[in-house]
Amino acid sequence: MKRAIVILSASIWGVAAPGVMAIELSDGTVWFEKSPRLLKITTTYSQIYLRGSTYYFTLELPQDVGEQLGKVVINQRQGFEDIRFKLEDTRAFVETDGERGESLTIEETTQDAQTGAIAVTFGQAVDPGTTVTVGLRPIRNPITSGAYIFGVTAFPAGEKSHGIYLGSRSIRFTEGDEIDSRRH
Repeated sequence: MKRAIVILSASIWGVAAPGVMAIELSDGTVWFEKSPRLLKITTTYSQIYLRGSTYYFTLELPQDVGEQLGKVVINQRQGFEDIRFKLEDTRAFVETDGERGESLTIEETTQDAQTGAIAVTFGQAVDPGTTVTVGLRPIRNPITSGAYIFGVTAFPAGEKSHGIYLGSRSIRFTEGDEIDSRRH
């Protein structure tokens, strides 16, 4: 059984902002009311076999998403080889008008041994109305050129939350020495 919880928030002027609906099941599982959006995936360097790259995954949490963002799971879905990451170098930040803003604290970054999925849990949940970018650092870019596809799933904050798959995007690695012009 679903039940809706109305969350009222106050603005800095003391006037109550419109309520946001959140979905919570009777067992305590929390869902987003509306889906966050995967905006883009970019890399600082797209040359094969290069060290020092960062892959950026940018998500938007609409104001009416209903819950704070607690965790992002990133999974390589396709590519000629499995890319390995330096989990301890994971970073995250808020974006404002496409510019890097405040850094976000990451509580932990883990990788599932069977699926390879990387879970990035935020130290403090991210509020609706925020654009968030997560940066993963590979040990090196893949040896083989081509498109490598990554899927992204977002989870609301809380002990028991249901994730929403946001979709996938690709990074194309080449043999040249191209630098991604959308570098962060």
